[in-house]
Amino acid sequence: MEKKTLKQRIVDASVVLFQQDGYHNVTVDRIVEHIGASKGGFYHNFKSKDALLYEIHDVFISYVIRQSQEAYDKYDTPISRLCALMQTLTHVFDLYQEHITVFYEESRSLSAEYSAIIHDKRSHYRKILQTVIEEGQQTGDFRAELPATIVTMAIVGMINWTYKWFKQSGPLTMEEITKVFSDMVLHAIVTEQAMEEAIQFMIKDKPAI
Repeated sequence: MEKKTLKQRIVDASVVLFQQDGYHNVTVDRIVEHIGASKGGFYHNFKSKDALLYEIHDVFISYVIRQSQEAYDKYDTPISRLCALMQTLTHVFDLYQEHITVFYEESRSLSAEYSAIIHDKRSHYRKILQTVIEEGQQTGDFRAELPATIVTMAIVGMINWTYKWFKQSGPLTMEEITKVFSDMVLHAIVTEQAMEEAIQFMIKDKPAI
């Protein structure tokens, strides 16, 4: 197993401590004490605790953007691309659930500088998704009467909220939940002419709860 860098160890420790006691109740001293490091080591990697909170977000949003672009490039139809993008977004909530929970609960603590960067990165992801919706409307795969912006925000909003209720120990895996999401979205936006392709991505049986 590859040894974690000090930066990774600081991020991992802060995620645990911020989730446990809240961002404002955890000091830099406590973080470095938790991992047996020095304050010098902390400030070598982060100029402030605010920069650390930004990094917690950047870990997962950068992953989503990278994986989403790869998914877009890999597939060649609006339906397959949409399903791949949804799978990428739901997977990050499984992979980085603690990071996402900390960020959403503590994001108001970020400075305007970091909030602006995060806004741009989130807009980048939404633009990839909205492009797929718009392309699907142009090809006749997705219903053109539905505003692409609203469809995009509805998908993102639905999946984003999973951080509040998804539990890895729960009755459904994230993969099973993704199938439910895909089924709901495709039934809502796919045109009759594209339904045959969409059926390949819809759940055949309701997951056992």
